[in-house]
Amino acid sequence: MTRKIATKRPRRASSPVGAAAAVVLDPASSAPLHRQVYEAVRGAIFAGRLRPGSKLPSTRALAAHLCLSRNTVLGAYAQLLAEGYLRGRIGSGTYVADALPERLLLARRGLAPQPAPSPGGADLSRRGALVAGAASPFRRAAAPLGAAGWAFQVGVPAFDAFPAIAWGRLMSRRWDRSWRALLPLHEPQGYAPLRRAIADYLVTARGVRCTPDQVVVVSGAQQAISLAAEVLLDPGDAVWVEDPGYTAARSALLAAGATPVPVPVDGEGLDVAAAGRLSASARLAVVTPSHQFPLGVTMSLGRRLALLDWARSSRGWVFEDDYDSEFRYAGRPLAALQGLSPDARVIYAGTFSKVLSPSLRLGYLVVPEALVDAFVAAKALADVSSPSLEQAILAEFMAEGHFARHVRRMRVLYERRQAALVAAAERELSGLLEVGPAPAGMHLLGWLPAGRADGAAAESAAASGVRCVALSELRVRSAGRGALLLGYAAVPEDEIAEGVRRLRTALR
Repeated sequence: MTRKIATKRPRRASSPVGAAAAVVLDPASSAPLHRQVYEAVRGAIFAGRLRPGSKLPSTRALAAHLCLSRNTVLGAYAQLLAEGYLRGRIGSGTYVADALPERLLLARRGLAPQPAPSPGGADLSRRGALVAGAASPFRRAAAPLGAAGWAFQVGVPAFDAFPAIAWGRLMSRRWDRSWRALLPLHEPQGYAPLRRAIADYLVTARGVRCTPDQVVVVSGAQQAISLAAEVLLDPGDAVWVEDPGYTAARSALLAAGATPVPVPVDGEGLDVAAAGRLSASARLAVVTPSHQFPLGVTMSLGRRLALLDWARSSRGWVFEDDYDSEFRYAGRPLAALQGLSPDARVIYAGTFSKVLSPSLRLGYLVVPEALVDAFVAAKALADVSSPSLEQAILAEFMAEGHFARHVRRMRVLYERRQAALVAAAERELSGLLEVGPAPAGMHLLGWLPAGRADGAAAESAAASGVRCVALSELRVRSAGRGALLLGYAAVPEDEIAEGVRRLRTALR
């Protein structure tokens, strides 16, 4: 009699198709795409959605599933393989490791993870306490998309109109051609061809007086203001800031130990005369003269000249945040404050977050020649340099004319979306919210009836799946009628209509 030998049936791994479905990216994240893929795969492993031994999809298949370039997924897989989360089998594919690194580490040490201490209980330095206390604008987790999509998130560009094909082609070409040169490259001041492209653009489109040697590439507008505070301010120095104004700029100043002095904003922009009365010894003024955030007014020529005269006579500095000047729908874009005088004591800042995507983490400063070395040194100490590959791609994107074409397309698209928001508000929000057109920008102000609290209105809107910012959140000393900031740039027209309907329900 032949004896049957029982064999253990091998464990069946999840299919690569199912594994791809377990990798979910967060469209609201500002992290680079390769990092998002890395975190998504790693999170799926620890959540149990990808079990030990599971086969992952190929890099090409996962890239197609997520609508990303294959190089992005290759970078994420390489990091996961290096850290031991994945293992590769020649000729077979990539699999989740049977033993995860954290489990091995905890088993060896016999320890469980300890919760991080709260800032209040930690032994922080005075500077550390300032930083911890000033970080409140960044503590909020990105909210998931509501029922009305991106309605009405402020400061978010049209992700659905991102030039993905042109960007992907440039990324692939650049990587194939020069990855060996780009990987070890780190230039604290920024990739030279990108600085040339930025200078050419600013001279032509914004009337900025600069050469490529004055351009410093930074990781967005937030790093720009942080570097300016580090280079130009001592602890306790007074800084004029707009009220209402950009909260994160005030936070960066507080973290640097400076003393923000809220200055009222009227129809002509920051009130320079009032600023002098509030603090005659200010060292820096932080302004958004072309399109004041959040009120949308333009600083008058008289105020601009008065601000430059103040900086010259007091040996102070002006930080000009030109955050969304590309999007002006009536007439030509206004010339920058920096370009009004050849000896202007102005630090000019711009960003690609509003034009392309915040996940690029690329912006720029234009600084006077005498300050270039100091700003480059501060940048080098902060993070050595901004990512070389993204800078190289953006340089070619600008040099080949894609950037200018994209800006022109976005002006048309945003003007159309603004008109759709105004029309929907007229139909649905009469007596609840007063929303009128604006000549520039990516958001509108919706004014509430007198006496209505905008904070409560914003909370009601959030409960209905609509995200907006209460104007009172951006005020320090100033007061006045309540309003909601309604961002429209990222919202397709059908979602605008749905968002307005939900906003009507919330405000009623």
